[in-house]
Amino acid sequence: MTDQPHQPYGQQPYEGHDAQAWPGQQPYQQYQQYQQYQEYGEQQPDPNADQYTQQWQGQTWETQVQPPVSAEETAYLPPHAQPQPQPQPEPYPSQGYGQPYGQPQPQPYQSQAQPYAQPQPSPEPYAPPAPAPAPDPTPAPTSAADPGYGPATVAGNTRITDAQRARAEGRSPIIDPGMQPAGLTALLGLLLSGAAALGTYALLVPLVVLQAVTAAGWFRLNGMWPARQGIALGFLGALAADAALLVSDRSPAAILGTLGVWVLLSLVLQLRSHADPDERMYGLMATIAAAALAVVAGGYLAADADAVAVGGIAVAVAAVARALPLPTPASVVVALLAAAGAGIAVGSMTDFGASGALLGAGAAVCALIGLRVAAYDYPSRFVHFTAGVALPLAAAAPAVYVLGRALA
Repeated sequence: MTDQPHQPYGQQPYEGHDAQAWPGQQPYQQYQQYQQYQEYGEQQPDPNADQYTQQWQGQTWETQVQPPVSAEETAYLPPHAQPQPQPQPEPYPSQGYGQPYGQPQPQPYQSQAQPYAQPQPSPEPYAPPAPAPAPDPTPAPTSAADPGYGPATVAGNTRITDAQRARAEGRSPIIDPGMQPAGLTALLGLLLSGAAALGTYALLVPLVVLQAVTAAGWFRLNGMWPARQGIALGFLGALAADAALLVSDRSPAAILGTLGVWVLLSLVLQLRSHADPDERMYGLMATIAAAALAVVAGGYLAADADAVAVGGIAVAVAAVARALPLPTPASVVVALLAAAGAGIAVGSMTDFGASGALLGAGAAVCALIGLRVAAYDYPSRFVHFTAGVALPLAAAAPAVYVLGRALA
């Protein structure tokens, strides 16, 4: 404020007002130099800052003169719109525009603590990884009781089955079912033997289970799965044969008649198929064989109750003896001798007496044939637990019926 009397707004002259004195009309060189100082964080003193500071002398909201804002208060404000330049190594010190040679240059990045000035840790030298140890080529020994199957998984398993290992090594396609399927076969044989002593309708329960497992196991043994239509057709044929046996007072003609009808039915269904001729022929043979085995298993229902008791126990003993860890010829001989001994033991409690040994040995021979069929063509575990369980008993049914009638 000055000592001059108050004058109306717009009539008070400004001191030092000319075209060259207003800060907004300074030469472009001074403005560019000011921008360079501001980028490096240095302040540029303005000698005319106090001279050209605007002083308002009219009636305003502020009645006091505002102190001028110096460049020191804004020197450390971070720039918003302009990125800070990266320091570049130069062979010669750069000279600012308009400054004489030999004067010290402003040092960039000194007013602020920048992360570029911090020392960087030196990288560690690359060390090659140690080579993995070579796997042991010798396979781990497996026990004889272990079937060698890996656990069931969805994404796959690195442990291969016995069938896959045998196929890869070019060994024999015959893989015996093992002790677990033999145990199930023995259990089903004991159920047949005990149910036969109770009556015809009690025998029907384990017999139906045997026929269902036989039909499913035969299709799985031939690599046809799920094959629901063929399995259902074979199982229905077995049920029809059982019903015919019960109606005809257990006459064996009911089995033959049912088998003939089911062969024609299977042929008609395969002719209606739109598959290739080779595939239709393969399906026809598998369907007829599955239905025949399931129907023939109904021979236990047609045979004498004492013959079923002797034959069921003989098959159970032969299956377990065949699964023992012995050479194949030795296990076959042991199985036949054990079945004959079981026939004598059970026959002595029935009307067969010592002839029960012949009945037990005959049933054991058919059971071993069924085991051999279930072990063919690199069978899987599912085949072993279906065909490997049911085929020994299903194959022994005709021998039980025929020998039981002959030795009675």
